Amino acid sequence: MISNKEKATHFLNLIGEAKIEQAFELYVSEGFKHHNPYFKSDALSLQKAMKEDAKANPKKELKILRSLEDGDLVAIHSHVKQNPKDKGFVLVHFFKFNEDKILELWDLGQEFPDQMINELGML
Repeated sequence: MISNKEKATHFLNLIGEAKIEQAFELYVSEGFKHHNPYFKSDALSLQKAMKEDAKANPKKELKILRSLEDGDLVAIHSHVKQNPKDKGFVLVHFFKFNEDKILELWDLGQEFPDQMINELGML
């Protein structure tokens, strides 16, 4: 049986590969909602925004760094670059599952600053 952590990881990898429809068909629950403040909270609005982003950034790179699972919750820490030359940003996605599908999604991001004081970096 595939874990929720594996499902969330595969979901994000599909999104990173611009396979947005496939990701939503496989893993998103009916009644899905998300908490990104820049889009309406329904699945179709987020899916549309993800497709537009994939079209605007065809060389996007997503690298998953860490993932945690606790019951019906999954957290994934990743590094996303819009293109290979981009410094990128760090994202943390929180997924809430219900009956093996993603019911709710939160995402938090932080861009890499031009100068970093912390010698450990963000990754």
